[in-house]
Amino acid sequence: MNEEQRIRMREDIMLELNQHQQISDEELYTMIDEKIISFGMTEYLPLREKLILRGWLFDSFRRLGILQELVDDKTVTEIMVNGANNIFIERNGRMERWEKEFESQEQLEDMIQQIVSRVNRTVNVSRPIADARLCDGSRVHVVLPPVSIDGPAVTIRKFPEPITIGKLLKLGSITREAADFLKAIVEAGYNIFISGGTNSGKSTFLNALSSYIPQNERIVTIEDSAELQITHITNLVRLETRGANGEGEGEVTIGDLIKAALRMNPSRIIVGEVRGREALDMISAMNTGHDGSLSTGHGNSPKDMLSRLETMVLMGTDIPLLAVRSQVAAAIDILIHLGRLRDKSRRVLSIVEVAGYEGGEIRLNPIYRFEEEETDRGDTKKVGGSLKKVGDLKNTEKLKAAGIEL
Repeated sequence: MNEEQRIRMREDIMLELNQHQQISDEELYTMIDEKIISFGMTEYLPLREKLILRGWLFDSFRRLGILQELVDDKTVTEIMVNGANNIFIERNGRMERWEKEFESQEQLEDMIQQIVSRVNRTVNVSRPIADARLCDGSRVHVVLPPVSIDGPAVTIRKFPEPITIGKLLKLGSITREAADFLKAIVEAGYNIFISGGTNSGKSTFLNALSSYIPQNERIVTIEDSAELQITHITNLVRLETRGANGEGEGEVTIGDLIKAALRMNPSRIIVGEVRGREALDMISAMNTGHDGSLSTGHGNSPKDMLSRLETMVLMGTDIPLLAVRSQVAAAIDILIHLGRLRDKSRRVLSIVEVAGYEGGEIRLNPIYRFEEEETDRGDTKKVGGSLKKVGDLKNTEKLKAAGIEL
């Protein structure tokens, strides 16, 4: 069967699907099988090709078409589609171009609509940017023309399986001593903020850190697209934002969800990422008795992250900068900064205590700092080093209240 015949068969099935309001996977497979059998009556098609064709047709309607192969590949961590003819992947920290491509831009657009519709999102010319997720929790970001000049841009960040602290220890991302320290402060209810650049592993680390939360607590998670995989907490409420409809109504923001979460009697609130004025609501929540809350944000260093938080809070309110700094210093107890080194490995670069507010400035107390030791291993140059303890935690009140000793 040539490419033209295969596309024609898909179009015929599409016409039949348009006549049904809803159809199950089994009914779709039956429809596909009937088309393949009908084709086999006029032209010979080997069994192996029939099975491949059957899978391809089903994937094109119910899964991600040609991208399904990459989604199923556990070695691929990121899929980047720059228009129908340019697909790139990240495998083992390295980017490479994929040899396959979409048959047309229409096929790519069909796949995009299929993804966003599953999570009740909308993306079109009037709203060309959208966040969504796949069934396995992978994060999807879509940008359509005319904003994306060379065709639809789709970025899929995969989360094949929850990364635990144990796995991070094996990867060398953190030391046992630092992990034990974090375990103690999470259990004691310190408010923790995780910072880092793009693709530094903030969401992954947040998910791993949440495993230290005691099982008997009530947790509310708030995200743009639900990615956190918290499995050990039974009293768990997962909230997800929603965009506005075509009339510009019905939007539910992270700030709205934080306000709603405060009325849900949470032990802790976990905010996937703060990017704007919702930082004010997050800081307010941390300052109103919800100890042990966690969140993440983009920043180049702990100090830079605090400056960005100040800016984001000021976007949501008109109060003096010094008052904002005082609120931020009172809300956050610990800053964890992550980074991606030149060998593409992700590491915890520093753990810093927010040691109060004095003289108009937020004071920081470094506790752990990554110290690099460059080593040669074979033909590849790996970056060696580990987190070294450089200070002690000053605010130990929450540890004492929880009966925990470092």
